Amino acid sequence: MEAGPEEGSVEDGDRPLRIALLTYKGNPFCGGQGVYVRHLSRELARLGHQVEVIGSQPYPVLDEGEGLHGLSLTELPSLDLYRHPDPFRTPRPGEFRDWIDALEVGTMWTGGFPEPLTFSLRARRHLRARRGDFDVVHDNQTLGYGLLGDVGAPLVTTVHHPITVDRQLELDAAKGRRRRASVRRWYAFTRMQKRVARRLPSILTVSGTSRQEIVDHLGVRDDRVHVVHIGADTDLFSPDPSVPQVPGRIVTTSSADVPLKGLVFLVEALAKVRTEHPAAHLVVVGKRAEDGPVAQAIERYGLEGAVEFVKGITDAELVDLVRSAEVACVPSLYEGFSLPAAEAMATGTPLVATTGGAIPEVAGTDGETCLAVPPGDAGALAAALSRVLGDPGLRVRLGAAGRARVLERFTWARAAEGTVARYREAIGRSAARTDLPRPRLSPRGQTPVTDQDPGRSAVPADTYRESRATC
Repeated sequence: MEAGPEEGSVEDGDRPLRIALLTYKGNPFCGGQGVYVRHLSRELARLGHQVEVIGSQPYPVLDEGEGLHGLSLTELPSLDLYRHPDPFRTPRPGEFRDWIDALEVGTMWTGGFPEPLTFSLRARRHLRARRGDFDVVHDNQTLGYGLLGDVGAPLVTTVHHPITVDRQLELDAAKGRRRRASVRRWYAFTRMQKRVARRLPSILTVSGTSRQEIVDHLGVRDDRVHVVHIGADTDLFSPDPSVPQVPGRIVTTSSADVPLKGLVFLVEALAKVRTEHPAAHLVVVGKRAEDGPVAQAIERYGLEGAVEFVKGITDAELVDLVRSAEVACVPSLYEGFSLPAAEAMATGTPLVATTGGAIPEVAGTDGETCLAVPPGDAGALAAALSRVLGDPGLRVRLGAAGRARVLERFTWARAAEGTVARYREAIGRSAARTDLPRPRLSPRGQTPVTDQDPGRSAVPADTYRESRATC
């Protein structure tokens, strides 16, 4: 059911497309954006389209195999300033290639996050040099100034959720004026993303909740934002009765110790659960922070032997880990979609999840396909986990219903088909604009640009100067 149409076919009734899929941070082990690129590119290729993923470090991981001959990766390197094991490094003089590299380092030195802006500038240069190679350019949440104006083909952008949500949650959790100032500086790029988003002709997002927040937070007109649900790889994430369940095992995914993920509330809930279920323990798919709220909570509740972090595991190992759990948990305060929820449900593992953001759109109705609790409520989380751990019949019922929901609604094949439909709309709009009479030039010889004509937008000089100062 995941593969969808027969490999190598084009079922949307028109010619195959040449697609440039941009991602400034595309490794699937670094977060949801990389997972999106990996699975969407595979399914677009299976539909018969030519997909060239263009990304910077950490580079995307693409699938290989029969039917994927039209899928390729082009590396567009940055200075990789946040790489392991020397994040926030200072490059050697010989590493600098041009002014974009200098901008990248200067922004990092002043506490900002440069990658969305600098990747967009490199991508624009690359795409203009290859004009005519692509029918459509698909940006995966870069939202950088470099992608305004002419990039050689119609532009479609995916916004998983507004990063302004992350910014506000981190500001709310920040203690002290200095820490709040640091958070504001790091997230200064969101000002650029808001300005760019308002000028884009077509934005895709992954849930109805994200759609509304893009309208509210970024100020995008609602008729420009379209929902295309993503999903789980249901061939990979599937039930397997031969994998034994480990009594008391709870599994969750948390790529970083940030307030958004709510992991600290799950650790607190685990301490409560263990008073009723002493075998209860937590396996976190993600990197362990040596310090911070989660580490402090583990020490405070004496859970050193009951919380394990795993990272760098293969897809097969991840699936078997989820299968081995008696319950999967998504404790996030907010999610734009929640791939971990969909993937856990696809394996038939019962799910306990919060109602933060778009999670209910994925997880479904409380008591039918999951147990749902308010975000940030460790007591409610503990009660739901204890209920699932103590009721084998409930685990079976929730697991089966969750799997059925994902198969019906959330697969990557369906996501690819919906995305191609939006590509064709963008191409059609672009073709219609080229048939219109050319607008009258201004006295300076430049075509007037307005917010009402996003397809011909450009970066005003004052905006670009501000981007270099603030992003």
